[in-house]
Amino acid sequence: MTSLLRWLFFWLVVRPVILVVLGLNVRHRERLPDDGPAILVANHNSHLDTMVLMTLLPTRLLPKIRPVAAADYFLKGPLLSWFALRIIGILPVARGGGAKGKPAPGEPAPDPLASAADALGRGEIVILFPEGSRGEPERLTEFKSGVWHLARRHPAAPVVPVFLHGLGKTLPRGAVLPVPFFCDVFVGEPVPLGDDKGAFLADLKARMQGLAAEGRLSVWE
Repeated sequence: MTSLLRWLFFWLVVRPVILVVLGLNVRHRERLPDDGPAILVANHNSHLDTMVLMTLLPTRLLPKIRPVAAADYFLKGPLLSWFALRIIGILPVARGGGAKGKPAPGEPAPDPLASAADALGRGEIVILFPEGSRGEPERLTEFKSGVWHLARRHPAAPVVPVFLHGLGKTLPRGAVLPVPFFCDVFVGEPVPLGDDKGAFLADLKARMQGLAAEGRLSVWE
């Protein structure tokens, strides 16, 4: 029943909004993975980012698409939790180092990447926003290293960078209703993993800048 509701939600709500209302323009769609395991890495300015990325992939892959999302935001109440977990299919991750997220004395610290690593182990496609949270519209901030650690656990899963432009204006942080705005998606080549975290993140940054340059955009802070 849940899988049917998820399919109906994406076909009757998400796809019409993304593909018709937004006027989405996708460049290099052929670079997207045609199956899992894979990691899609994108900039993050809007809640629509996840919906767009899920829409880019074939409908047959919908059961395999797992966006990483903040547990403190999406698991705030029973209804939102059910929708986020069952319909969107998020992998909730705890943010910050507050007392709520600390283990009891003597217990090991929770592994924030465990659910995403398990999803890759099942051959799923993980969507990850390495900036960590939504930033200002069309502005990139530095990437956190979680994507490198996750890729190291599953080196066979390609890390595909995707640059999203326009969604921060369509549904910026704090907005409730989307505003029609032409949006672009630029898909990059998979990022080589390597053994050096700094080199990997620098390469990912350069590739994102290159994708932004295709649209003649300057977005890195």
